Amino acid sequence: MKAQQYHFAFEEYADISELAPKDAELLRAARAATEHAYAPYSNFHVAAVARMTNGDTVAGTNQENASYPVGICAERTLLSTISSLYPDHKTEIDTMAISYHNHNGASSHPITPCGICRQTMVEYEARMLHPIRLIMGGQEGKIYVVERAGMLLPLSFTSDDM
Repeated sequence: MKAQQYHFAFEEYADISELAPKDAELLRAARAATEHAYAPYSNFHVAAVARMTNGDTVAGTNQENASYPVGICAERTLLSTISSLYPDHKTEIDTMAISYHNHNGASSHPITPCGICRQTMVEYEARMLHPIRLIMGGQEGKIYVVERAGMLLPLSFTSDDM
């Protein structure tokens, strides 16, 4: 037996004032976009906003359904929208900001994507041959930045496994 370890580095900022201006602007857009989420059951509004390599921004929000498994997360809504808007894949995601507004409590710490969204981001990075940089933060408080979404899913399942 040979023990293996997985390590990755990420940045932590105390608040939005420590971010570069373009990153702060993107996170502010994600914070604002949470109000467009459809989350009548959980009251947990999530938004993901991408800055594209051509300078465009695209937003996606979570969309709940009374039949819970039918809902879709903000990150997957965003990635599906981008795939539809940019089918030629000549424009890629530079950075994605993810934020939330918990109407039942605090929104003061970063949340990270769920497992399905992590797997979807890994697939998208592979399709685009381009990393997705992530900025994750609530409506206030500390912020995490990860240079490549795939870092959040070690030992991921990819098309190479098929």
